[in-house]
Amino acid sequence: MTSTTSQQQLFQYLEDRFACAQACTECARVCALRASLAAPDGTAEEELVRRKGIMCAEVCDATCRVLSEHGVTDEEGVRVQLEWCRTVCLECAHVFDGWPGAEDGAQACRDCAQACTDFLASME
Repeated sequence: MTSTTSQQQLFQYLEDRFACAQACTECARVCALRASLAAPDGTAEEELVRRKGIMCAEVCDATCRVLSEHGVTDEEGVRVQLEWCRTVCLECAHVFDGWPGAEDGAQACRDCAQACTDFLASME
């Protein structure tokens, strides 16, 4: 029989996992949109914003897929994916910070990074 504490920990773990997956999905959507707005033949800075947005969207999408898999038993692999996602999101937020109109993208990246941090904490 599972104790109440263990059940509460399991529920918190699942809630954090779901919140992280949602944040990754939103970040991927916003970053893909931001990347599509940047001109492919723009300046080097615009190209950096576009590439970071694409990379962040891809990493967040991959992270969401990992978190959505049922029966994932490779906890270390999940941790590595979450760390990678958090790092890429923070880098992308930093790049977006310098661009007018990219505030929503930067915030989505920070929210996703925080969700990854929270989920990692619930895994301990």
